Amino acid sequence: MRERAVSGTSEGPAPATERDRPIVTESEIFTSPRTEAPSPPPPSTSTSPPPSASYRSVFTAAPLAMAVVDREGMVTGANAALAALLGHDQETLTGAVAADLVDLASDARTWHAYRELLRGRRARLRCTRRLKHPEGHALWVRVTVSPLPADDGGVLLSVADISDRRELRAELRHARMHDPVTRLPNRALFFERLTAALDAESYEESGTGRIGLCYLDLDGFKAVNDTLGHRVGDRLLAAVAERLTRCAEAAGRTRTGTPLVARLGGDEFALLVEDSTGTEQLADLAESLLDTIQAPFDLSGRRLSVSASIGVVERHAAGTTPTALMQAADTTLYWAKADGKSRWTLFDPERNASRVTRQALASTLRPAIDRGEFALEYQPLVGMEDDRVHGVEALVRWHHPRFGTLTPNRFISLAEEDGSIVPLGRWVLRTACRQARDWQVAHPDEPPIFVSVNVAVRQVWDSDLVADVAATLEETGLAPRLLQLELTESAVMGSSGRPIQALKALSDMGVRIAIDDFGTGYSNLAYLSRLPVSVLKLDGSFVRGFQYEERAAAPPNPADEVIVEAMVQLAHRLGLTVTAECVETSAQATRLRRIGCDTGQGWLYSRPVSPDRISELLGTPGVQAGVGKP
Repeated sequence: MRERAVSGTSEGPAPATERDRPIVTESEIFTSPRTEAPSPPPPSTSTSPPPSASYRSVFTAAPLAMAVVDREGMVTGANAALAALLGHDQETLTGAVAADLVDLASDARTWHAYRELLRGRRARLRCTRRLKHPEGHALWVRVTVSPLPADDGGVLLSVADISDRRELRAELRHARMHDPVTRLPNRALFFERLTAALDAESYEESGTGRIGLCYLDLDGFKAVNDTLGHRVGDRLLAAVAERLTRCAEAAGRTRTGTPLVARLGGDEFALLVEDSTGTEQLADLAESLLDTIQAPFDLSGRRLSVSASIGVVERHAAGTTPTALMQAADTTLYWAKADGKSRWTLFDPERNASRVTRQALASTLRPAIDRGEFALEYQPLVGMEDDRVHGVEALVRWHHPRFGTLTPNRFISLAEEDGSIVPLGRWVLRTACRQARDWQVAHPDEPPIFVSVNVAVRQVWDSDLVADVAATLEETGLAPRLLQLELTESAVMGSSGRPIQALKALSDMGVRIAIDDFGTGYSNLAYLSRLPVSVLKLDGSFVRGFQYEERAAAPPNPADEVIVEAMVQLAHRLGLTVTAECVETSAQATRLRRIGCDTGQGWLYSRPVSPDRISELLGTPGVQAGVGKP
């Protein structure tokens, strides 16, 4: 095999063969003829420069800014590109401290790595630095320090200008972190700032150690979008953002730091107050936000008015997470909406605890039915003329292992929402009917009392209530006339179709149908006359107006008695009996008896009690004299 000549020897290079020809460039390929092979270059008669001279010429002419640094950290040579980049004369760079030129000593970690590299204990160092150019502008550079061969000693410092790249990255980040419609920080940037504000290092060293948030939602914005279009909606959002920003700037002039204003999406905005001074500061900010939003907007001659609801949260930063803070803000905003909109509401831990409790109850309601955690208490329905117990209303209680005994107002609405009212209602119906039959058997000489059971409309829609009642009466042996089913006035009056058919079927079976809380809903007696109803239960709000008649400071209102008397007379003309709820005093009972009310229910007679206490009242005249009285 023929050996190749070595360039730079005294013998000179050997003639180039086809194998030894240099690689041609792309332009040469396209311009070279395809039919003829190129002739080899003539042999060179000159010798090549020494390697060190070649490297020196490359170092000098290279466009990359470079400097050779000795083991003491001093520049022993720098090329023109470095001098031009840093804005110095090339001659002045020699002998300069390399670390000072590119700010390597500004942080301990980089400085330590650089010193280790000079000692030969590290292979390479790369970092980014922001330098100030002598002409005044900022300069972002990427600094790389690499060791030179051992014979040369020292290290090679190379510096690349990345200012344009950094500027492009900054522009891309700004576009990614800002909302295009309002130009405000978006959700991503907001959570970045919120996370940083809740970092322990940010509030432990200085500041108040507290954080505040105003979470804002526009009232009626969807109507603007639906009627005027999204283009007008976007212009309204931009105008709102401008006003919120002005409010934040005004707040920043009177306090330390300007709140961050961000659009979180849709018509939701947030103002983050770092180092807040307390709820008073957040309340003042929320008031100013409401005022500025309520002023009409003039969008190119179109006048629009909107309002806002604001949830306000202010607390210690320690122990708070972004998720917890936003959950509190979202809950509080919901309260502001539910309380009537166009207002701000401060986060209330007790109210939130009630909400959390509600969620906990909802998640355990169905299993509680199977575990037998429910029980019934009974409240007497007493005849106004004879003061005897004619019937009882069955009231369900939940003996919760964590929250204690809960009354129906704590869980019935939850049961209606998730459908568990159906199995719970079946259990109540069976238990109440079985108990009524037990009383009848235990007191054969007394007239049997009826039991009244509350029924939700969803029980009619989601189950066959008629079949459930029929099966229960057959199972327990209770006569249909001794069962009364109570439905609220609004539920009955607003129903049609299946609910009404079920009520008629139950009435034909002999079951009594009662309208609960009568007088608070539709109060349409003409419609009521066409329903299979046999009992009206007057809402307690009518009866409470009677209880202060003996107090000189609060004389009775004659209108209360006129209204109740009119309803009683109309009910009797329709063949209905009337029960007054919330009877608490003898004076109330006397007046109700005088105007013709049939039965009364309330604490004058008894609170809801156990079945054993009801047994004590059966056959006892003058119930209000004391046996079942609280």
